[in-house]
Amino acid sequence: MTEDATSARTPVFETFESEDGPLAYRDAGPREGLPLVLLHTGFVDHTQFDNLIPDLARRYRVIAPDARGHGFSANASKPFRQADDLAALLRHLGLDGPAVLVGISMGALIAIDTALEYPELVRALVVSGRGLGEPDLGDPWSSARHEAQQNALAAGDFPGWLDAFVQWVPGPSRTLADVDPEIVRHVQEMALRTLMKHGPDEPNHCVPVAGVAERAKEITVPVLAINGALDAPGTVATADALIRALPHGRTATIDGVAHYTTMEAPEAFSRILRDFLREVCAEKG
Repeated sequence: MTEDATSARTPVFETFESEDGPLAYRDAGPREGLPLVLLHTGFVDHTQFDNLIPDLARRYRVIAPDARGHGFSANASKPFRQADDLAALLRHLGLDGPAVLVGISMGALIAIDTALEYPELVRALVVSGRGLGEPDLGDPWSSARHEAQQNALAAGDFPGWLDAFVQWVPGPSRTLADVDPEIVRHVQEMALRTLMKHGPDEPNHCVPVAGVAERAKEITVPVLAINGALDAPGTVATADALIRALPHGRTATIDGVAHYTTMEAPEAFSRILRDFLREVCAEKG
C-alpha cells in the first residue's frame, strides 16, 4: 500500500518484478472471473479507473496496471515495448484464459499492440480515444494544445505543461468550468505524479510496435470503440480507422463527454462495456 503525499487518496496496488524494475498493478475481483484489463491514458495511472473497479470487480477479475514510466511503475533504463510489459504481467498472473483489454488513449494503443504481438492472450478489445495512426492535429484547437505542451516541456515549465494537458479533459467545445472539478483535480494529480518521475534530458526508451496499421487486419477478436462525442475530431478519427480495418469491429458513442470517457461517464461506459462482455462470453460459450 502506497500513499501519495499530494492527495488524501491512498492507492492500493501490487508490484511485479519485471526485467527492468517493478511494475505496479491493481488486481481485484474473483480469481475465476473473466480477466478484464484496464489500460490508462498517457501521463496518468491506474487510479484513473478508481470509479469503475469496485463495480466491475463484483463479477470480473479486474487488472489495472501502471504503464512503465507512469504512476507507481519503474522508469525504463533500456529500450522496451509496452506490449511486452503487459504480456509479461498477464503471464505472471497465470490467468485462466485470455483477457479482454480495455484501453483509453495510450492504453488503446497498448491494447492494439498486444493483440497483434500476443494474440493468444487477448479475447477481445475495447478502445477509447485512439486507434490506428497519429491524430490529425490540423484543427486549430488540437494544434494549439499540442504546441503549448511541447513548448512548455521544452522550457521545463511544468505548470504550463499541466495547464495545457488538462485542456484535453473538456475537449474543443467546452472549458474546464464545464467539467466536474474533482475529475480535473484527479487528472492533474496523476499527471504531476508521472511527470515528476522524469528528468528533462531523459531519453525515451519506448519502442513502438512496427507496422500496426498494415497488420490491423490480423486482429480477429471482437473490437468495440467507445468514443466521446466531444473529443477532438482527430483522435476519434483514429478509432474510426481501426474499426473500418477490422472484420469484427463496431463503435459506440457517449454524448456530452470528451477524451476521458471513463472518468466523465462511468455509468454509461460500464453499461456499454458490460453489454459487449455479455456478447463476448456468449460467443465463446
